[in-house]
Amino acid sequence: MLELYQAEGCPHSAKVREKLTDLGVSYVIHNPRRPGDEGGDTLNEQTLQAMEAIGGEDAIPFLVDTDREETRYESEEIVDYLETQYD
Repeated sequence: MLELYQAEGCPHSAKVREKLTDLGVSYVIHNPRRPGDEGGDTLNEQTLQAMEAIGGEDAIPFLVDTDREETRYESEEIVDYLETQYD
């Protein structure tokens, strides 16, 4: 299963969502916080803590591929990973 920690309105998150849609891949979205230069307002403290526990950072977008036990930050790295694994 793919899980995307992201924020609505974040252009980097949108790029990842577009790639997932283009590939026809199902995924679950988590919205831990709003986009913003300083991290944005926290929307869901529990989701934010889960993201930090898995990846060690408070940064979005963040992709978790539970089937392959892989994680990726940065939209370019995520898109490259998706193209390699799911294209």
